[in-house]
Amino acid sequence: MLNNLQDLQIDWLKCFITVVDTGSISYAAPRLYRSQSAVSMQIKKLETALNCQLLFRGHRHIQLTPEGQILLGYARRLLDIHSEAQQAFNGENLAGKIRLGVPDDYAEKYLTPVLKKFSPYYSGVEIELYCEQSTKLIPKIEAGELDLALISRSHIKQGTLLFHEPLVWVGDQQFNAWKNDPLPIAVYENTSLARQNAIHSLALQGRTYRIVYNSSSLAGQIAAVKSGLAIAVLTQCSVPKGLDILGYEHGFGPLDPMQVSVYRSPNSLQSKAVDRLHDLLIKTLR
Repeated sequence: MLNNLQDLQIDWLKCFITVVDTGSISYAAPRLYRSQSAVSMQIKKLETALNCQLLFRGHRHIQLTPEGQILLGYARRLLDIHSEAQQAFNGENLAGKIRLGVPDDYAEKYLTPVLKKFSPYYSGVEIELYCEQSTKLIPKIEAGELDLALISRSHIKQGTLLFHEPLVWVGDQQFNAWKNDPLPIAVYENTSLARQNAIHSLALQGRTYRIVYNSSSLAGQIAAVKSGLAIAVLTQCSVPKGLDILGYEHGFGPLDPMQVSVYRSPNSLQSKAVDRLHDLLIKTLR
């Protein structure tokens, strides 16, 4: 039986992972610099080699079969080792500048461990960091003003999905602002997904509210809550000590999580330095 097994080629595994990450063959094709038919053929070869179906091809998005879910973990590990081997013999004297964007609430918890791994190996690479909301970072990536950004995405085309970050209601027990009617809330700018999510959740509950504080700054949102002016919706990773997460027992319904992805500018595709940081973000945070 073992003699009949075919070797799994790296190109097949790259195609498979890219299709899974982007959600469809049509989205994966340009990232792989291949036609859709070529990507489909690579997936077919992989399925033939393993003698099983790996993907369900739906109307909109690809879904993994149980066998595909098993392969995905192995495929990522194999490509990680393959990348490490290439780096070991490819020379690491990279230089240049990477313009990197990240929202305030993701910087400390998620970006810091990645940069700690990156900097010792690539000391010749200068990182220029921009801390702004995802709604500001996304157009800058698309315009080529930034090379990479860690964002909360609103569309599947906006980068490679890393993980889902919970959104939570927060308040200060000292003031109990959530007991007021109408409910005083602090919000981000109009285009913010957190703001839209919060207002939608309140609408579903039929709960009246009034916006008493409006700011694109995480520090501003936290200040509004700590001063007792309002409650707010924050990413769970950014909730500071001293504030309380509010739930059903406080009269609040669920919130949809944020889809956190790494988004790369097409202008940066020829940069090996950006390649390294992009791959490390995926490997560390997925």
